[in-house]
Amino acid sequence: MGSPQDHAYHLLNEYANGFMVSQVLFASCELGVFDVLAEAREALDAAAVVARLGTSSRGTQLLLDTCASLKLLKVEVRGGKVFYQNTELSSTYLARGSPTSQRNMLLYMARTTYRCWGHLAEAVREGKNQYLQAFGVPSEELFSAIYRSEAERLRFMRGLQEVWSVAGRRVLAAFDLSQFPVICDLGGDFFQDPLPEADLYILARVLHDWTDERCSQLLQRIQRTCRPGGGLLVVESLLAEDGRGPVTTQLYSLNMLVQTEGQERTPAQYRTLLASAGFHGFQVKKTGAIYDAILARN
Repeated sequence: MGSPQDHAYHLLNEYANGFMVSQVLFASCELGVFDVLAEAREALDAAAVVARLGTSSRGTQLLLDTCASLKLLKVEVRGGKVFYQNTELSSTYLARGSPTSQRNMLLYMARTTYRCWGHLAEAVREGKNQYLQAFGVPSEELFSAIYRSEAERLRFMRGLQEVWSVAGRRVLAAFDLSQFPVICDLGGDFFQDPLPEADLYILARVLHDWTDERCSQLLQRIQRTCRPGGGLLVVESLLAEDGRGPVTTQLYSLNMLVQTEGQERTPAQYRTLLASAGFHGFQVKKTGAIYDAILARN
């Protein structure tokens, strides 16, 4: 058995090399590794993958073997040759044709989020997003120019739909919503555009983008428009009340720092925001997935 120092050093290297693992995942998605193997419907050797992708033999071999070590691919040896297939994880979440594919969100993370995270130290030092450093987007123009192209905007929207295909069922089952005849899932320019009248408004992964002040402005607009007795369903990844965990939500909160002007919040912080806007009957449901649900009444 290794010493505590050995374990600590192993953990240090695991954390330090984490970005390399991410890049293996991102590059494999971008190159289409999982798509080629899904479409083949049989195990392929490295040469067959190279032929379909048009990539280098050496680079492809290294990537395939690393994916196998990460349990993104499974390996079979026949006649002295190595053949590769998708694992259940890759078939379910990484192949383009899967109904629960997360490919678009992963590519958005590779091309946008990853670059912003390269400026995390500056974000912590300055307390503001890093689009200026990563992409040359001034902070004051962040939300009018956050997508550098229409293709990027569409990829992000598709990515959100992909996440919802996995997490949405638990969120929508957290409360009985049958009491609300007209439901409006808010998106777009909700700070400026007229809000449609509804019995229930859904804010899914919206409030974490904004400061408390901006959240209050939006919540007050919704409260004034919401029908009497109506409600608001907030879908966010919730921090523990002490703010120290879960680690995934803490990472999401740092992501809000580097990419937006917001943060992830505790249930108590959301309760304060909702109450100050005139909502009451605050209920929280932990879903066991990455997003939780909060229901409040008007």
